[in-house]
Amino acid sequence: MRLKFSKMHGLGNDFVVIDGVRQTVTLDTHRIKQLADRHFGIGFDQMLLVEAPHAPENDFRYRIFNSDGNEVEQCGNGARCFVRFVTDQKLTNKSAIRVETAKGVIVPELHADGRIVVDMGVPRLSAADIPFLADGEAVEHELELEGGVRVSITAVSMGNPHAVQVVDDVDTAPVAALGALIERHPRFPARVNAGFMQIVSRNKVRLRVFERGAGETLACGTGACAAVVTGILRGLLDARVQVETRGGHLTIEWKGPGTPVRMTGPASTVFTGEIEV
Repeated sequence: MRLKFSKMHGLGNDFVVIDGVRQTVTLDTHRIKQLADRHFGIGFDQMLLVEAPHAPENDFRYRIFNSDGNEVEQCGNGARCFVRFVTDQKLTNKSAIRVETAKGVIVPELHADGRIVVDMGVPRLSAADIPFLADGEAVEHELELEGGVRVSITAVSMGNPHAVQVVDDVDTAPVAALGALIERHPRFPARVNAGFMQIVSRNKVRLRVFERGAGETLACGTGACAAVVTGILRGLLDARVQVETRGGHLTIEWKGPGTPVRMTGPASTVFTGEIEV
């Protein structure tokens, strides 16, 4: 099977995007892992598969696979790359696109200046919706990790689960060690993305994220949304926040519980190609 693809990134969080509308795509977990290998394949944090929608009122459906081959529900940086891809590939001429994901419909918008704004939907804070095994609906929860380490996290779903903790300095935070332990903590039955957020001011944070199934990435769009939601719930941030990741900056806006999170940032195509699978 020969596949055409685009290699893209959103702030260094890199993707392979495949058009499943105009070509037949059959990929299993093993093949996805082969494509994700940075030495023997193309290399990526996630693979995005563009498909025709199930419902006629929507424009597309897209599926997201981590580099370990497992399908996940949502990806903020991927949503922006998705918009750039379907526009550049002339699959649509709309500026606002209705897109089906595994956790509902999102509506990203491509602006004339190249900025991409994504309505990421209303964050889910109920433990059952995340899912998270918790006693009550508190904003902060204590997790006991292997070795007796205890961390305070806020659990948020942006269509995918996040556990966000506030740290003094993201540069010295043990992201790899603690991220791996938090990702597979038994209180998160579907595993979780582990966010490490440093508060710079009420309008700016620094963030690193250990992503479920991918490890630490240079940026995480849903992780940025979850971090800002966490900061606002804890009374630490205002409604519009610049999030600095290792790959660049995102702007996140949230007016509070019951309202959607809006994310603004770039998306870039690195190259296009074909590969024999």
